[in-house]
Amino acid sequence: MKILVASGAFKQSLSAAQACATIAAGLRESGLDARIDVLPIADGGNGTLDAFLATGGERVAVQVFDPLLRPIEAEYGLVDEGQTAVIEMALASGLELLQPEELNPLIASTYGAGQLMADALDRGAERIVIGLGGSATVDGGMGCMSALGVRISDASGNSIGPGGAGLADIDRIDTSGLDPRWGAVDVIIASDVENPTLGEQGAARVFGPQKGADQATVEVLEDNLRHCFGMIHEQMGVDLRKARGGGAAGAFAAGLMAFLRCELVSGIDLVLRHHGFVERLADCGLVITGEGQMDSQTLDGKGPIGVAQVARDNGVPTVALAGGLNIDDRLLHEAGIQAAFSIVDGPMTLAAALENAETLLWRAARRLGYALQLSLSS
Repeated sequence: MKILVASGAFKQSLSAAQACATIAAGLRESGLDARIDVLPIADGGNGTLDAFLATGGERVAVQVFDPLLRPIEAEYGLVDEGQTAVIEMALASGLELLQPEELNPLIASTYGAGQLMADALDRGAERIVIGLGGSATVDGGMGCMSALGVRISDASGNSIGPGGAGLADIDRIDTSGLDPRWGAVDVIIASDVENPTLGEQGAARVFGPQKGADQATVEVLEDNLRHCFGMIHEQMGVDLRKARGGGAAGAFAAGLMAFLRCELVSGIDLVLRHHGFVERLADCGLVITGEGQMDSQTLDGKGPIGVAQVARDNGVPTVALAGGLNIDDRLLHEAGIQAAFSIVDGPMTLAAALENAETLLWRAARRLGYALQLSLSS
């Protein structure tokens, strides 16, 4: 029997690679007689860079600014012999770079993500994949564009301030400083989000609270994004206010679409294609996937569902292990996951579950291995 372990990260506890290795170790400890292949996955969010580099590539470290414009070191990857750069924007502009009390989308900027993109351009990348999950920002990508040379100024000719607050002051957008080399670069936006730029399902109202915005701040951000993309429409002739997927990462996706040659792609589909997932399913009897929590968002293009659906299309069943199951199992089953199990084996706090995630996942995989042996023996 061949088993393909294709797990995502267990957020705040295990990377995708660690999760895959732990599941494989638990299965082997059970005595299960199987060939085990491992494939760390991601869907554009946490772990996207590691997922792409799982089978090789170069890791590049760059000095950039974090969301609050403090200097940090962030990494991106080069694959396909350096022709493709993989940027996980959260490594420069993400939530996990900030303390809870620092979250403030009115001032958080995507400038650092733009610095990573600029470095990749200078290294000769012909294709740039940008994973948009986990951002701390709602600046419409204007911080990033400033880092790439676009001058965004107020009525006095001064550069606007950082973050979502600065968008209210946009009066003039000057693209003359944008490097002409971008015209030959394919920018692939890897995202699991289809929310539009504005509106009830848009960047500010849906994702603003996750980034520290209260209700009053959400409305300010919505108004400022409307002004920003209204000015882009007026001055550049491109209307992205209702763009599908434009709301990803605080409308960073819409900002990229406005200035660069972009394509919006499912993050998990991109990762699976990169690693030849369909080919790796050959002679496979079971896929095991996983993530930290499975809930209603899991159904919206998250990694485990993407894995399960491709596996199902190729005649291979999928079982999932998750830190928490906050969803009706029938919905997961209908979406392609044959069965899902929580790894938590007794009453415990979230803090304890996160601290002991590796042990809990290992035990759950071992129990699954025992169950699979019963199935095979029958």
